[in-house]
Amino acid sequence: MIRALIVPLVAVLAATSVSAAQAKPAEPVQPAVDAARAQDLAKQHACFGCHAVDKKLVGPAYRDVAARYAGKPGALATLVAHVQNGTSGGWGAVPMPPNQISTADAQTVVQWILAGSRSN
Repeated sequence: MIRALIVPLVAVLAATSVSAAQAKPAEPVQPAVDAARAQDLAKQHACFGCHAVDKKLVGPAYRDVAARYAGKPGALATLVAHVQNGTSGGWGAVPMPPNQISTADAQTVVQWILAGSRSN
């Protein structure tokens, strides 16, 4: 009698663990982007003096940045560091200077860029 209960139980547990092992991990949830706030921050910090949403100015178009970093792990942190510390060589000869912007505000702008730079 015990054997009759144990065998089906083991089969169920084995099937469950195989299914769990084959399941994909959940995708990280991206926070909602406040496009209006991100655009206001970009204006306050003069980002639009060198960047546009859909065309290259001095620096790359935001949509080009989003395309280059799409799906890359650590893209948010990398781009926030570029905004705050400046960078050179990634998009041509003109360096991007460091910007005096808080990490939280830089994250808001970069999240908006990575989400496609859409307007509200």
